Amino acid sequence: MSTTDQQSQLQTAPQRPAPGTDPVVLLLVGIVVVLVLGATGYLCVVHRSLVGPIGAVGGVASALAAAFGMALALRRR
Repeated sequence: MSTTDQQSQLQTAPQRPAPGTDPVVLLLVGIVVVLVLGATGYLCVVHRSLVGPIGAVGGVASALAAAFGMALALRRR
């Protein structure tokens, strides 16, 4: 094989995409987060008696989300 043939074979090899998160997935996660926060806000405004329980669940959920985020960030290293 000549050098030109080897170079053309190297150039046509498929390249893997860089590791990361798909932008579509990020968009969908963002939409879901906005919808959940909007629904939670609506429930808090319409049903005042649910503010306490929703706040408690939100506090626990935010702590769990932070823990999962840290676990995923450390796992990818």
